[in-house]
Amino acid sequence: MTAPKPYQGVFPVAPTIFHADGSLDLEGQKRCIDFMIDAGSNGICILANFSEQFVVSDDEREVLTRTILAHVKGRLPIIVTTTHFSTQICAERSRRAQDLGAAMVMVMPPYHGATFRVPEAKIYEFYAQLSDALSIPIMVQDAPASGTVLSAEFLARMAKEIKNLAYFKIETAGAASKLRELIRLGGDAIEGPWDGEEAITLLADLDAGATGAMTGGAYPDGIRTIIDPYLAGRREEAVAAYAKWLPLINYENRQGGILTAKALMREGGIIACEAPRHPFPTMHPEVRKGLMDAAKRLDPMVLRWGK
Repeated sequence: MTAPKPYQGVFPVAPTIFHADGSLDLEGQKRCIDFMIDAGSNGICILANFSEQFVVSDDEREVLTRTILAHVKGRLPIIVTTTHFSTQICAERSRRAQDLGAAMVMVMPPYHGATFRVPEAKIYEFYAQLSDALSIPIMVQDAPASGTVLSAEFLARMAKEIKNLAYFKIETAGAASKLRELIRLGGDAIEGPWDGEEAITLLADLDAGATGAMTGGAYPDGIRTIIDPYLAGRREEAVAAYAKWLPLINYENRQGGILTAKALMREGGIIACEAPRHPFPTMHPEVRKGLMDAAKRLDPMVLRWGK
């Protein structure tokens, strides 16, 4: 992989591209990935929640993973999300991703629906067995969607005791405070304390010690103008860039959500269809109008790359 370890910088989530009839658009998917590379991504995450992984079949996961990794050809690291409630199935998914060339896997703790959870001891066993099956890093996705509370103390203990568990995407409320405590408790075992949630808390998270950001996939060029100067020690430049891009970041985080990247890519001629898979609702026309207004004020590459 071209990126040095530990992995740092902007690793946005790639949307999954569908035709209007709901079938996979693999050519559109490749164009999406090529744009994200050209726009400055340090790496890319696939099959995450922002990729609508919850509407993709197991066979399609395999097709998407193979297609994307073969198309990227090592140009940058690819993180494959392999979350599953079953330890065995998650390990099998993760081994396949590793064998295909994934640089890392991202995994949420075991959960299903609103109430199916497992105790902390089983979560530890889950990640330990996953680590035993792999030789690449594991990123814990600490997100409200799982409904599972993962304390900084527990995450730090796993980082110290589980060989390949080294990266942490923190998306919970008070992310900066949790990142700060995780880094304090985990020390060198925390290779990658990362920001998530579309970068809405990026500046505070960088101040807390975050070294990576997993954002939406539409404007890595904009996120780079924040994180690059910050990591180079130019905080004031990063603060100014954050203020500049915050209206669009906020619009994605609070209005457009999962469909934001595809709407912007469609507007810029990168993909032909921005629709989600049924039953996920399409973006309301007024929300889309507001999104485009926020984006056009910044002239991101996404609106120019495909034209």
